[in-house]
Amino acid sequence: MTTATPPPYVLKSEELYTKGYDPRVTARLFDFIRPYRQRLLLALAYMLISSAVAVAGPYLVKVALDAGIEAGNVQVLRNTVLVYLAAISLQWAATYLRVNIMAVVGQSIIYDLRERLFAHLQELSLNFFSHYSVGRVITRVINDVGTLREFLTWAILAIARDLFTLFGILAAMLFMNLRLSLLSFIVLPLMVLVTIYFRRKSRIFYRKVRAAVSWVNSVLAENINGVRVVQAFSRQEHNAQFFRTQPNRYLLDMTLQAARLSAVFLPAIDFLGSIATVIVVAVGGAAVLGETLTPGVLVAFILYIDRFFEPIRDLSRRFDTFQATMASGERILDLLDTHVEVQDLPGAIDLPPIRGEVWFDNVSFNYPDDPTPVLKNINLRVNAGETVALVGETGAGKTTLIKLVARFHDPVEGKVWVDGHDLCTVTQHSLRSQMGIVLQDPFLFNGTVGENIRFGRLNASQAEVEAAAQAVGAHDFILQLRHGYNTNVEEGGVLLSVGQRQLISFARALLADPRILILDEATSSVDTQTERLIQRALERLLRGRTAFVIAHRLSTVVNADRIVVIEDGEIKEQGTHEELLARQGIYDHLYQAGLED
Repeated sequence: MTTATPPPYVLKSEELYTKGYDPRVTARLFDFIRPYRQRLLLALAYMLISSAVAVAGPYLVKVALDAGIEAGNVQVLRNTVLVYLAAISLQWAATYLRVNIMAVVGQSIIYDLRERLFAHLQELSLNFFSHYSVGRVITRVINDVGTLREFLTWAILAIARDLFTLFGILAAMLFMNLRLSLLSFIVLPLMVLVTIYFRRKSRIFYRKVRAAVSWVNSVLAENINGVRVVQAFSRQEHNAQFFRTQPNRYLLDMTLQAARLSAVFLPAIDFLGSIATVIVVAVGGAAVLGETLTPGVLVAFILYIDRFFEPIRDLSRRFDTFQATMASGERILDLLDTHVEVQDLPGAIDLPPIRGEVWFDNVSFNYPDDPTPVLKNINLRVNAGETVALVGETGAGKTTLIKLVARFHDPVEGKVWVDGHDLCTVTQHSLRSQMGIVLQDPFLFNGTVGENIRFGRLNASQAEVEAAAQAVGAHDFILQLRHGYNTNVEEGGVLLSVGQRQLISFARALLADPRILILDEATSSVDTQTERLIQRALERLLRGRTAFVIAHRLSTVVNADRIVVIEDGEIKEQGTHEELLARQGIYDHLYQAGLED
């Protein structure tokens, strides 16, 4: 089977994350470690104790053989054995304490990192989520952070332990016999060359693996979210085939390439270590026979050689983790460095309780990645308590206009004012806490019906929740649910119909008692009977509030105080329903086309 071809965003990701090692990535990752440095130092001390014992072990064997057995001194042999037992007991205790400390420290660091990622994702502007798939975000927060957990919890001190053990063994070998030491190190240049080659190759493969995991998660999330559409169009077999031959196959290929590289490298290290052992046994054995070397030194050297190459093998295995950590760290830092497009300015004030007067002052807007204007020179003043309907063809700019009211975006030119306050000078929280928004695609969170209605006003009483539900006509169907207001709707409200979810989202917005209410195609998902029920409730509920209503069903906006017609990002007409019909312009054409439909 041919290797799958990833989509452009994966190829771009690979290009981005196959750059050379950047020490700034490591430095920034260690910023997350800094709050726990005291406990890390304590764990480091325990690591030094256990490593020192590991280095001393072969030397104690040498003493037992030469000064005990060879010399026929039972007391020395007994004392050496007791010291060895005490040493390995100390090593066990130090290792136990170190592992416990690092488990706590590592999990705490990951807790902090996930919390920071989640908070940052909550702050990112909507434009980010329009270009960054859910699967890729999940990969960063789950998979990449999980890779860092492995590195921070175990690999950091393991690398320090291996290096300390390596240099400790090196010093002990040189101290015991310089000639055998130099013979043992003959294979080191070959080991260095093999390691450098492996490092360069593995960096590429492991970053490709992370990009492939991102692609798999993206496709998986998309198909789960769209499972109803998939089944409705009988795309199960086609989608399964695509998943099998494209993202899943690509992940398999990249993982196998990385595994094949490790399968060559690790045995190569073992083979070179065995050659060093053969050299020492041959040369050292001859020296023992010639009585120029004691048996204890030879046995100690054989033990040291095995332990000398063990940290090298371990470091090579840790290099896999290190490469994955570098790739994951780059991705996580890239996400954390993503610029928040809409931010509170320094010195931004809290918006005081508002009446709801909104003024678009010569506003123009285009999205950052597209220079095409979406809104052009919008001048519109909406009085407090006025209901304004925005109508026009799809893509005319209606939704973008209300996004500016909620300050999901800032104007490229001009200003948006609320009660005389420039929205760029007030905090987003103080603005949105006085607004209610009902979108075309209602979203409910995993929880009860009551909890979803309280989403924007957590301290609301049960009576207030039920009153809001009654006002939008949701109370009766809620009572018919298995547990009424305590019924769990599951993620996305999958247990409810689209119309029921919309009614609950209406209740949620209205319970927040907003001064500005935004309805973006809010009735498009309900049937005609439910729509009439909502319209009757809205006549009372919109009274005294400023409301922006977007609807393709023009029958839902005929009672608005003013209708604003938007075409190609510009206001073409505005007036009451009767005034616009009398003008026989764009609105009249839209209205007549709607009646024909």
